Amino acid sequence: MENPVVEVKNLEIGYDKTVVLKDISFSVEPGEIFVILGGSGCGKSTLLKHIIGLYNPFKGEILIYGESIVKADENEKRRMMKSFGVTYQGGALFGSLTVGENISLVLEEHTNHSKDEIDKIVDEKLSLVDMDKFRNYMPSEISGGMRKRAGIARAMALDPKLLFFDEPSAGLDPITSAELDRLILDLSKKSGATMVIVTHELDSIFTVADRVIMLDSNSKTMVAEGKPQTLLENPPIPRVKEFLTRSGLKRKHYCD
Repeated sequence: MENPVVEVKNLEIGYDKTVVLKDISFSVEPGEIFVILGGSGCGKSTLLKHIIGLYNPFKGEILIYGESIVKADENEKRRMMKSFGVTYQGGALFGSLTVGENISLVLEEHTNHSKDEIDKIVDEKLSLVDMDKFRNYMPSEISGGMRKRAGIARAMALDPKLLFFDEPSAGLDPITSAELDRLILDLSKKSGATMVIVTHELDSIFTVADRVIMLDSNSKTMVAEGKPQTLLENPPIPRVKEFLTRSGLKRKHYCD
């Protein structure tokens, strides 16, 4: 068995003195598409920000490729961050740069490649996400779905074997969302990358996820872990099935 790519151990996180999540433990295996799910406002994106090193936890451990991102100093953390790519909600592209320039910027900052080499890599990454015809477009000139694809291309610029996605389908219509799900599956097969996805979109969960954890705002912890279909058929608590079927969903169980 290969070692886990990501390990989270007894994590407690929050802001100021407010605990958002506690007693969080899980691991992500190599090549897995791992989904963090739960209702809006239940701490999914907060958990992701702690995993990628943007915030320090109140307590607990986070290991990426066996190294602690919690104990790392700033130089070590920057080095570790180069080993993974992150796509944010909306794509988070620089509006003053073209789509191609957004990807080039990553390569210019973190590699010693020549301009010709960078141009070739940019073309390759845009082709992977079916955006090769839009290299010279400004972010404002393309659709929301295209901006998300461009954001994925940028996250893949350094060929990371670990990718994080924060609500990749948020704000997209059902057809565009389904196309993005197919892209994620296709990239997973082509690259073999491990993927960690934050989402509350049920269609995406059942389409792409190998395994999931579910967070609950009421108990401030994990309430389920496993394959989506298994959790649907054998939920550990009723709220899990309510969420996965949208039946009887009560706002008191999930923050909005």
